[in-house]
Amino acid sequence: QVQLVESGGGLVQPGGSLRLSCVASGSIFSIKAWGWYRQAPGKERELVAAITSDGNTNYADLVKGRFTISRDNAGNTVYLQMNSLKPEDTAVYYCRTVGGYGMDYWGKGTLVTVSS
Repeated sequence: QVQLVESGGGLVQPGGSLRLSCVASGSIFSIKAWGWYRQAPGKERELVAAITSDGNTNYADLVKGRFTISRDNAGNTVYLQMNSLKPEDTAVYYCRTVGGYGMDYWGKGTLVTVSS
């Protein structure tokens, strides 16, 4: 099993920045890919950014050029650097890991609020 804990959310003004962290514990050797998702009130959860164990990344069009996903060398922490934040980025941000044998875990989320 894998346990995921997100942190770094909070209140930020439009145009500001935040860095989210997702720390994994447990069977991290089985992780093949990480993803950051978000869910705004009344909306479905959506993929924001993802990174594979090989370091390949992809981003939702809405965040390209503003958000960056990265992973530490130890392989147990993934970050989401969010710049030029907009009110529409307000959401609960979730970390997800997937791997072999149907492994699929989610964190409990961290709230990001972009408001003046």
